[in-house]
Amino acid sequence: MAASGFIPRIQTTQYHEAVRACLPTEWESWPDDDTSVNTSDTLDTFRKRANKSGFSWPRKPVVFISDPHADGEAFEASLIAAGAIKREGSNLCEFRLTKFGKNAEIVIGGDCLDKGPSNLAMLRSLAHLYRLKADVTLLAGNHDLRLLMGLLVLERQRDVGSQHMFVRMGKKVIPLFREVFDQYLLNTHWQEGLPSEAECRATLFPDDDWFENFPFFAAGFLTAEGIDREMRKMETKIESFEGHCNNAGLTLQQVYAAAMKCRSLFLKDSGEFNWFFKNMQLLKQRGSFLFLHAGLDDHMAALLAKRGIKHANRAFKKNLMTQNLFNFYYSPLANTFRTKYRKADLPLTPRGAKAAKKAGIRVLVQGHVNQHHGQRITLKNDLLHIEADITLDAHSRKNEGLDGFGAGATLIDKKRGIIGLSSDYPKAKVFQRSGKTRRKQAQ
Repeated sequence: MAASGFIPRIQTTQYHEAVRACLPTEWESWPDDDTSVNTSDTLDTFRKRANKSGFSWPRKPVVFISDPHADGEAFEASLIAAGAIKREGSNLCEFRLTKFGKNAEIVIGGDCLDKGPSNLAMLRSLAHLYRLKADVTLLAGNHDLRLLMGLLVLERQRDVGSQHMFVRMGKKVIPLFREVFDQYLLNTHWQEGLPSEAECRATLFPDDDWFENFPFFAAGFLTAEGIDREMRKMETKIESFEGHCNNAGLTLQQVYAAAMKCRSLFLKDSGEFNWFFKNMQLLKQRGSFLFLHAGLDDHMAALLAKRGIKHANRAFKKNLMTQNLFNFYYSPLANTFRTKYRKADLPLTPRGAKAAKKAGIRVLVQGHVNQHHGQRITLKNDLLHIEADITLDAHSRKNEGLDGFGAGATLIDKKRGIIGLSSDYPKAKVFQRSGKTRRKQAQ
């Protein structure tokens, strides 16, 4: 059957054999159980909508990989699993595009940074994909944007709404600063002209009266639940941030120096990673599928229905670089890479789902909420979601008790439907419009 041919033949080098060993060798119709859907009729709803005349598929295959979280090995293994690259050596960045990889669009669903094992290795692996002239779309994730805002706030006027945004990055950003310090600053005169330890602390941390002032500043922008959640989160982060730095062997002076080096690497035209935020988009629509990091709310759905994807992506870039950071981070634009559909988040209601339909959107393909049993298809207020964060990075897998290394991808193709590949589910999950798929051996 056509779907089985879309499960890639993985090359037989030692590395590719290791990837193959952790991936399913059989496939089945997308399972209709509690690990895959949250209502019993979600798959039937999806199938009915996919067969309607207004539903359209991407013109060429899409490979969606989300939340690699600083794990270049898992990222490249996922590209191999999708059949998009072939590894030609034992090291990262030693790969080439396959014929399929040249003909597919590769959508990275955000959160390339934080957690580990190496932010810089992950960025260099992604840079190599660009060098090969792959058709890559890089979407904004909350971890990625938190770094950018933490770097921007260092040289913007401090106000109550944004002065906490450096420490708000939390302990997950510290490994990046350790890497940057070791690779770019160690054994240099990095201390020359640097503020004192006390001055660095005053620059990196919010003012002493921040906790008193922030609830009043945020009133009208955030829900009561959102303000309470932000305050509790910041209490923990402010109390622990310096200790986490010390545990990583970094003084606040060294953190400040590494952060300023990151500004050079990411924000200057000559920086090694200048392409990262420059290439980043908020949303990508292909046919009836909207690719994004987290989700939609009513305001964003209405904006897309009225102004479209191009307007939203332009507004994302313009507002991020010119608007008050607080206004941006807690706006509907930013909700697309932050929401988990909690009470603290801007809501998606049936009204928003209707607006999304008006914009030609029938299915959201997202990351952000990591799964332990492969991809899930869910129905949220009448809007279909494919949840495709399948816990790739070694750090999360160790903390969450997952065996082996993470690999997998979500493949979307008009001829073969949707295929969910994951090292944490025994079979490839296959969704087709007809619903007539049968279990087969993967080729």
